[in-house]
Amino acid sequence: MVTDYLFTTHPEMSEGLLAKVRSAVVSEPTLAKIAGDLGVGEAVRLGKGEDASGGRSKASILSDALEAIIGAVYVDGGIDAAREVVLGLFGASIAAAAEEPGDGDFKSQLQELTARRFSAAPVYELGAEGPDHEKRFSARVSIDGNVIGEGEGRSKKVAEQAAAQAALDYLSTVSVPNHESGQHDA
Repeated sequence: MVTDYLFTTHPEMSEGLLAKVRSAVVSEPTLAKIAGDLGVGEAVRLGKGEDASGGRSKASILSDALEAIIGAVYVDGGIDAAREVVLGLFGASIAAAAEEPGDGDFKSQLQELTARRFSAAPVYELGAEGPDHEKRFSARVSIDGNVIGEGEGRSKKVAEQAAAQAALDYLSTVSVPNHESGQHDA
């Protein structure tokens, strides 16, 4: 639905840009934010362990729950009802992503920032747990051996993007030397 909407409303965009915009809109972080804004976490039934470990605010659980809600709307009301819900929920995200394609590519943003501010590139460490059909990936990103971001997701790519986003958030709050100028960036 998002792809169809983008294709028909942005015929000037190249296939590559359309793919980037769609990817940003239907990403786990975007789905989780929308689900969080809707209060989906409070309505999800969780086991005691998952509930105790903060499962109601986990991006993976929130995004999966929102996808299930959209699927239920489709099954119950058909494609038109599902399209109305999707475009209503994702309209602002679609507009923002279409205005600045590629802004959701946190790994590229982190790569560019570290090239300017550090003498080392970011290094990602991946982990995985769970059975093959429910694999959960985790990622840690570090610079010069210092972990600056962690993330998780249903794929390696999602986990790395989440870790890069966390690293960018962290780096925006600390002052580190800019290796090109010797100055400190905030």
